[in-house]
Amino acid sequence: MTRIVRILVLAALGISAGRISAEDPGAFKVIVNPANPATQITRLKIGEIFLRKEKRWPDGQSAVPVEPSIKSPVRQRFDQDVYGKPVIAISAYWQQMIFGGKGIPPPEKSSDAEVVSFVRETAGAIGYVSAGADASGVKVVAIVD
Repeated sequence: MTRIVRILVLAALGISAGRISAEDPGAFKVIVNPANPATQITRLKIGEIFLRKEKRWPDGQSAVPVEPSIKSPVRQRFDQDVYGKPVIAISAYWQQMIFGGKGIPPPEKSSDAEVVSFVRETAGAIGYVSAGADASGVKVVAIVD
């Protein structure tokens, strides 16, 4: 499919190339603990934090990532958007890290509400939830490239 055709298809569906509709079941927003001074974060930095390659925020506080269930459409979209890879590839990465004794993946929560609660109650926490989720008590940060 040519690029022009893809753009036309996306336009016909009401989806722009740079934005995801909140009604899209995979659309997500990144949230941090309300005490975190960050207002934006790059995709690269997000990926490094969730792969536990970056362990601290710029202010020195520990970065504590949390994720939704591996079966969640939000998780599938996040892995594709942030890493450019499917969930199964990131799972394989974590299996290698675990078996090599080099690290463990971030904890998983079964719902958006649980992710929000963890982020709200944990200093340095970062997570992501569906775009339409109630993010009361946490801060939504902009993703920049």
